[in-house]
Amino acid sequence: MARVAGRFTRVEPRRRARAFVLGLLSDLPRKNCWTIAEHAGDAGPAGMRHLLRKAVWDADAVRDDIRAVAVERLGVAEAILVVDETGDVKKGVHTVGVRRQYTGTAGRIENAQVGVFLTYTTTVGHTLIDRELYLPASWTDDPDRCAAAGVPEDTGFATKTELARRMLVRALDGGAAAAWVAGDEVYGAASALRTMLESRGVGYVLAVACDHRVTTAAGSHRVDAMVARLPKRAWQRLSGGAGAKGHRFHDWAWITVTAPDDAPPGHRWLLVRRNRRTGELAFYRCYSRSVVALSALVRVAGRRWTIEEAFQTSKGQTGLDEHQVRTWTSWHRWTTLVLLAHLFLAITTAAERAVPAPAGLIPLTLNEIRHLFIRLVIKHVDRPRDCLHWSWWRRRHQYRAQQAHYQRQVDQEP
Repeated sequence: MARVAGRFTRVEPRRRARAFVLGLLSDLPRKNCWTIAEHAGDAGPAGMRHLLRKAVWDADAVRDDIRAVAVERLGVAEAILVVDETGDVKKGVHTVGVRRQYTGTAGRIENAQVGVFLTYTTTVGHTLIDRELYLPASWTDDPDRCAAAGVPEDTGFATKTELARRMLVRALDGGAAAAWVAGDEVYGAASALRTMLESRGVGYVLAVACDHRVTTAAGSHRVDAMVARLPKRAWQRLSGGAGAKGHRFHDWAWITVTAPDDAPPGHRWLLVRRNRRTGELAFYRCYSRSVVALSALVRVAGRRWTIEEAFQTSKGQTGLDEHQVRTWTSWHRWTTLVLLAHLFLAITTAAERAVPAPAGLIPLTLNEIRHLFIRLVIKHVDRPRDCLHWSWWRRRHQYRAQQAHYQRQVDQEP
C-alpha cells in the first residue's frame, strides 16, 4: 500500500483503500461494498461506495504502479505479455458495458460485461497488470446511456484487439520489457496488432483459426490445408510446459511464412500443435526479429495458460467478478484494487517459492498463501456483537429472512 499511497490526495481514502484491499483478500463468502464495509467495521457501505465513485484518487496511476512492482518483483527473465478477455454475467441493462454477448465464462451468449486484461508472466510468477472495459457499439452509439453510466464523452467504440493494443503499448512504454506477446484467436486474426508488434521488434505467438490464410513460397493457403501436406518427419514431440500432472507433451511443426516487401524485418512462421491422443490441431502466427528455435515458440505458446490461471485466482480469491458497480469509474476502480490485491498474492507466492520447500512438501500455491495471510495477518476489527447485529447490511438481510419466514407460515395455513 505504501507504493500507491501517493496516488491518494487525502489520508482518509488511502486508509479506506487499504481496508478495501484487506476485504478483497479476506475469506468473505461474497465480496461487495456491503460485506467489505462490514469486514472493515463500518455500519454501512457509504464509505466504500464513495471510494469507488467520488473519492479523489488516480486509478490509472495505481495501475501503472502495479505494473512497475510486477516488473520489479517478478523480474524480466523470459518475460511474456499475455492478453485475453473475460466476461461477468450480469442482470439488467444499466451496468456499464452490459449487453447480450458471448462470454467464455458461461460458454454461451449471455447478458454480460466483458473486460480485456493483460498479464505479465516470467519464470518467477505472473499477475494481471492492466484492464480495459469493452463497450459494445450499442453503448457508444447511445450518448445518453453512456452519460448515465459516467462514460467519458470522448470514449468511442474500440474493438477488443484495439483495447489490447492500447494496453500492450502502455506496458512496453512503461518498462515491461517483454520479448514476447501471446494471445488467442481474437488477437491473432488482427493484422494491425501484429504489425504494431513487428514494428517494435516484439515477438509474438498468437493463435489463429483453422480457416486463417497465410502466404508461403507456394502461395496463399488455409492453415488447415497446409498441415495435410506436412511429411511425418516435420513433427517433433515437445513439452509446452509443466502442468498439474507433469509436462504437457504435444506434436509440433512449423512452416516459414513470407511477408510483404514493406513489412518490418524479421522471421515469421505458422506453428501447428497436434494432440498426440486425439489428433486435434491448433494454429499460431509467430514472429521474431531474430531466428529462434522451435522450442522457443512452443514455450511461449504454452505460457498463454497463465492468464487463464490469473482469471481463476483473481475471481476465486480477490473478487474480480463479484462487484455490484454500475458506472465507468467504479468499474475501473474496483478492478484496479482487485489487481493490487492479486499482485500482493503473486509476489508473496514468488518470494515464498524462492526458498526451497522442506523435504516432502510441495511449494505453496497462491491460494494457500492467501489462506495463511488470512489466518496469520488479517485482524478483524474488534466490535461489539450489537454493532454487527444492527449494521445496515445485517438489518436488511434479517428483515428479508423474517418476511420470508412469515410468508411461509401464511402459505401453510389451511
